[in-house]
Amino acid sequence: MTDTQPSIPARFELPARTASGVVMGVAAIAAVTNGGVFFSCFVIFGAVAALGEWHRLVNGGHLAYEMIPTGFAVLAAVSVAHLWSAFDWSLAIIALGAAGAAVASGMRGLHVRWPIPWHAFGALYVALPAIALVFLRDAPHGAAIVGALFVAVWTADTSALLFGRLIGGPKLAPVLSPNKTWAGFLAGIIAAGIAETLYVGLLGGNVRGALALGICLALAGHCGDLFESWVKRQFRAKNTGRLIPGHGGILDRIDSVLFAAPVCAGLIFLLGFNPISGTGP
Repeated sequence: MTDTQPSIPARFELPARTASGVVMGVAAIAAVTNGGVFFSCFVIFGAVAALGEWHRLVNGGHLAYEMIPTGFAVLAAVSVAHLWSAFDWSLAIIALGAAGAAVASGMRGLHVRWPIPWHAFGALYVALPAIALVFLRDAPHGAAIVGALFVAVWTADTSALLFGRLIGGPKLAPVLSPNKTWAGFLAGIIAAGIAETLYVGLLGGNVRGALALGICLALAGHCGDLFESWVKRQFRAKNTGRLIPGHGGILDRIDSVLFAAPVCAGLIFLLGFNPISGTGP
């Protein structure tokens, strides 16, 4: 599949990317600040839109009915996570959504390479980070924790883009993403660590832990970015969609968060590593 979307001229790409990034950033901050049902609905909306792009990508750019079971699974899993904090039930619902997508794909007999596992994986790829975000927001100091996640990911992404273009140099993974450089990769990690330290320090948290958290989340975000680049390469697509000027689709914008959110949840809930409070979640 190739993306036939008209590309934005190079001189307009960065301004468009910046403007759309600011709009989405303001919306995300408002959702995090309000929390509760507002944040859960924000997560559901983004996850369902991302699933639509994923299934369309796998389906050669055409409408994919596999998103019906996965979309309902996200709605139900996020609702259960928010209302009852039931991780096991949320996970079971996601598994059912993945199974439903696999069955739907198998019944349709699509002429796509390995359509069944691709469609099924979409539920896990998008829904697991969605419930991770909800659990993080509903935890003590939840707004600050999700804010820390966004600070690290956004700083890493922005710094990697800017310094990668300014410095250039050897490519990070030319087969997957020819525009990414080692300079941008390292700059993003360093900038995320510094930004996270400043953010947590202003909140009165553990600044040493914040530095480590920022580096971990930046690394996870970079991995998420590279993973999506690999997926798009499998389906010969430049972007996953055309919704966001300068970014492409929702998945193009949240690919880093999709990897960083579960990592953040694992650090806090499994390892008890929470620099925001300094003593654990």
